Amino acid sequence: MRATSGTIPQIGQDPAPADRRRRVLVVDDSRVQRRILLASLQRWGYEVDEAGSGNEALTRLASRTYDFVLSDWMMPGLNGLELCRAFRALPREGYGYFILLTAKDEKSEVAQGLEVGADDFLAKPVSAAELHARMIAGERILNMERELTEKNRLVSATLDQISSLYAALDRDLIEARKLQMTLVRERKRDFGTAEIAVMLRPSGHVGGDLVGYFPLSAHRLAFFAIDVSGHGVASAMMAARLAGMLSSASAAGSIVWAPTSWNGAEAWPPERIAARLNRMILDDIRLDQYLTCVYADADLSTGRVSLVQAGHPHPLLLRADGRIETIGTGGLPVGLVPDATYDRIELTLEPGDRLLLMSDGITEAADSAGNELGEPGVRDFVSRNVGLHGPTFLETLLWDVEGYTGDSEARDDISAVLFEYRGPPA
Repeated sequence: MRATSGTIPQIGQDPAPADRRRRVLVVDDSRVQRRILLASLQRWGYEVDEAGSGNEALTRLASRTYDFVLSDWMMPGLNGLELCRAFRALPREGYGYFILLTAKDEKSEVAQGLEVGADDFLAKPVSAAELHARMIAGERILNMERELTEKNRLVSATLDQISSLYAALDRDLIEARKLQMTLVRERKRDFGTAEIAVMLRPSGHVGGDLVGYFPLSAHRLAFFAIDVSGHGVASAMMAARLAGMLSSASAAGSIVWAPTSWNGAEAWPPERIAARLNRMILDDIRLDQYLTCVYADADLSTGRVSLVQAGHPHPLLLRADGRIETIGTGGLPVGLVPDATYDRIELTLEPGDRLLLMSDGITEAADSAGNELGEPGVRDFVSRNVGLHGPTFLETLLWDVEGYTGDSEARDDISAVLFEYRGPPA
């Protein structure tokens, strides 16, 4: 029966770990004393070597690993203290238990031995019963050290596996971010009578914000800003699915187009699109997610815009003369309330007017004290940059938000759409 933590080895039993017996090196310049110690240790199941001097012991210790060293203190040449100090300096795996055999009993001498690394002391002449008790105490220390080493090894291996998994996940998320950014193929487009620019910056690798635009006809343009609840992979997947539903593709799979009696398709009005999206999320997708959005339908020849606001921050209408108007009354988020209804908002843009849609990553950006920017702060930034246009305007707005928060790493996704109407065609 081998000794393990909490088990006391008895005389005649093997106290070693499962793989081998414990090795002991007995060091004493007295051959008789060595013979006495060897006889007791071997009877208790230890594998024992001997050395007649400190220098001989150091040579053995450098070439073989020993679990215990029992060394006389007073020896010619390298004494027990010096041997102990050299033993502690040797490279080795696992701990070695060092017992000094000495006739010294002064406290200062014991303290000196502890300082150089001795674990225990035995008075000479050595009592077999006391030696056995000291060996058992050393066994407990070595077993605990072995168990801790094994647990640390397991923890280290587990951490390595977790690190590998995180690295793989990080690579996947980087690729997912690239794919998500392709949902916004063009950051700017000129339609002659109008220009549109979009900005999208997830707070993490991927996010739940989505912005975009697509033509409804030769003179009509749809554009939108969506914020899916959450910031992780599930939100990004929902945003990607919505990108396919909000497009100029065929009526199949789209929530934009209504089939007509002449086998054509006509775009639903904004409030109907929000209602259809609400019903789809609650009845078909059935996820614990909701979204806020602004969806607009703009006539490029007249400047007339129909839009719906569903829980999203208020759009801002930037008049050509410098006035800033807040649009909408809020509205319900999409995917929370069954059979929710949404109101259509009508407005007319004059030449030089701009319509700004933005996510709450801008309005709820907070400084170091936790004070949110809010719509008044956004209006201040907009007024300051009113002379800028297109992507330059949006990038400058982003820089202003980062300057306000004092952190280039946003806590929430940031997205915006800027629609500028130039006027009817000549």
